[in-house]
Amino acid sequence: MSELFSPALSGAVAGLGVAMPMGAMSVLLLQEAMRHRRTAVAAAAGIAAVDLGYAALATAVGPWVASRVSPVEAWIRLVAAAVLLSIAVHALHRSARPAPAAPSAPPPPHEARDPGGGAGAGAVRAFGRYVGLTAVNPTTALYFAALTTAQASALTTPATAGAFLVGVAAASLLWQQTLVALGAFAGRRVSPAARAWTFRLGYGLVAAYALKIAFPLPDLT
Repeated sequence: MSELFSPALSGAVAGLGVAMPMGAMSVLLLQEAMRHRRTAVAAAAGIAAVDLGYAALATAVGPWVASRVSPVEAWIRLVAAAVLLSIAVHALHRSARPAPAAPSAPPPPHEARDPGGGAGAGAVRAFGRYVGLTAVNPTTALYFAALTTAQASALTTPATAGAFLVGVAAASLLWQQTLVALGAFAGRRVSPAARAWTFRLGYGLVAAYALKIAFPLPDLT
């Protein structure tokens, strides 16, 4: 089991790195939780499902790509680290600017009031809606593609790849459900400062992970 702990931990860090930054989807999820917690739980599961799907696709393809170019594996890691670091730096730079007004995604009126059978249908619609909204974000796909290609040497067996994906899914789902609980409990009292700091912390994790996979550097001799 010890050999599975490291890829699972890497997956958890990767999942938090993509989930924690409070962008538009996080704000929408908080707003959903303020209106109706049941649909927000389903929406959070939809976001985590997309994170898992992208991670699974990248985990399946990344090692295959890396194995075909093993002589330049160190350079692949360096390029992947550069991609991740550029994502983090761009996002952190953007966070220093005033944030635009968050988009809203109001549910049909009955979702916020009907705790009965209508809420079940609302939860299904919320899941599908948030899957669609999250899937069209190219940053998530690029993030996992760069990460798993760079980590190819550590994800060489179905067990290690599975442990990595379990870590991604668990961390992403846990964070999304934490946002749901926060939105349901705190309502609109979540301050812009708190949102900004979670955004910075999330992309700080991405930057730290980029530096981790960059080393050892390619041999220039």
